[in-house]
Amino acid sequence: MKKIAVTGGGGFIGAYLVKRLVRDGWSVSVIDSMIRGDASRFAEVSDDVRLHSIDVRDEDAVTAAITGCDVVMHLAAINGTENFYKRPELVLDVGIRGAIAVVNACRRAGVFDLVVASTAEVYQTPAVVPTPETVALTLPDSLNPRYSYGGSKIASELIAFNYAQEHFRKVQVFRPHNIYGPDMGWKHVVPQFILRAAESTPSDNQAVIPFEIQGDGSETRAFCYVEDAVDGILKMYSNGEHREIYHIGNDQEVSIRGLVETLGSVMGLSLAIRPSPAPQGGTPRRCPDISKMRKLGYSPAVDLAEGLRRTCEWYLAHRDVAAPNDLM
Repeated sequence: MKKIAVTGGGGFIGAYLVKRLVRDGWSVSVIDSMIRGDASRFAEVSDDVRLHSIDVRDEDAVTAAITGCDVVMHLAAINGTENFYKRPELVLDVGIRGAIAVVNACRRAGVFDLVVASTAEVYQTPAVVPTPETVALTLPDSLNPRYSYGGSKIASELIAFNYAQEHFRKVQVFRPHNIYGPDMGWKHVVPQFILRAAESTPSDNQAVIPFEIQGDGSETRAFCYVEDAVDGILKMYSNGEHREIYHIGNDQEVSIRGLVETLGSVMGLSLAIRPSPAPQGGTPRRCPDISKMRKLGYSPAVDLAEGLRRTCEWYLAHRDVAAPNDLM
């Protein structure tokens, strides 16, 4: 049985990855301080998981936790756009010091395969859409805390590929694009839209519900359901090459207006968009070119309407449950 450690295994993508790895027969260790993660996310397989409640920045503790593993998948990070603006110091500290600690721990523990999660935020406003992995990475304004996350991920890619070049047998970086699904946290656009829509009810003489968004709705994204993302990560590791970068996502681009319309259809509501000013640092258009992943056998299977239906179902069932902490 192959052994794997997942940092950030209590996070959104990490927990889905942990559950899939257990079902696929891996021996799984989770490294997560749980300051933003939640072990309940993988409760259904918890008996088959070794949980190390340690800080990913603690190199000694990480070394001990990964000793004997064949591969480390490093997903630990402080995500959530609100956190980028309000907690940039923590975002940078976990992102950069965590990456260095994980690479050093792999060297000390003799782990030769490393997979590192980056982000679509490294492109900010890409010059080419759909965006291939070869497009230049961008940090538009170091004074804007919005870029603390994207900047830390650029640094973590550099660390993964260059900090221990001679050590690793396989190093891969994946850049996830707008992954969503049940239990993804509360500070993201999809759950916020769902909960706001659920709290809105039309008046007796108004069948259409006014629905405020940031921007005018023309901004685009390509949303990828979390189980598709996990399938992509595992196909990348199994079939991908050493020192390569891959996009994990969906190439079906949709406007935010289209997202709201699809959400309204799923929820049986008529939502009328009310534009409002967008925060500085937003990206008008984002969609990955996933042709490199398609060559590895990856093909997203869950369309937006079905993914939103599953996600709505979870959030409507849990909307009275408070987030475990203010980072989620």
